[in-house]
Amino acid sequence: MVGRVIIFGKDDCPYTTSARDDYAGRGVSVEYINVKKDLQAMERMLEFSAGRREVPVIVEGGKVTVGFGGT
Repeated sequence: MVGRVIIFGKDDCPYTTSARDDYAGRGVSVEYINVKKDLQAMERMLEFSAGRREVPVIVEGGKVTVGFGGT
């Protein structure tokens, strides 16, 4: 069972879209946060990503993944 999943990304990023579609296709509920629309969300993302400004940043339980390569 997958815990809470948060995806930080941008609407115009194909990797963000792919990650969201992948989780949705597996029936996993995701909280999507658009970092372009919310400066505080960007700061929160940077905490998870150790300052990396790449998206998406996927937080799944205690695991943080920067980027998405598909499955």
